[in-house]
Amino acid sequence: MMNVIGFATMAIDKNKAVKHQWRIPEATLLLVAFLGGGIGSWLGMHTFHHKTHKWKFKFCVPFSIVLHIGIILYLITYFK
Repeated sequence: MMNVIGFATMAIDKNKAVKHQWRIPEATLLLVAFLGGGIGSWLGMHTFHHKTHKWKFKFCVPFSIVLHIGIILYLITYFK
């Protein structure tokens, strides 16, 4: 579900950027990625060519994906 939200927030923010309207804060976009929407945010970034040149997004969104994979692997081995 969070990945759908991550993808949608990137789409909405890109649409608002094109129309020169109020934007979704970058902190909110990154928060969605770190709350479990990293894959959706990454797909949204590349689908809509949005925030792909900003270092925060180039680093933090993939890091959130790796972080969540690490957490999942840890939980799998811990509860095995």
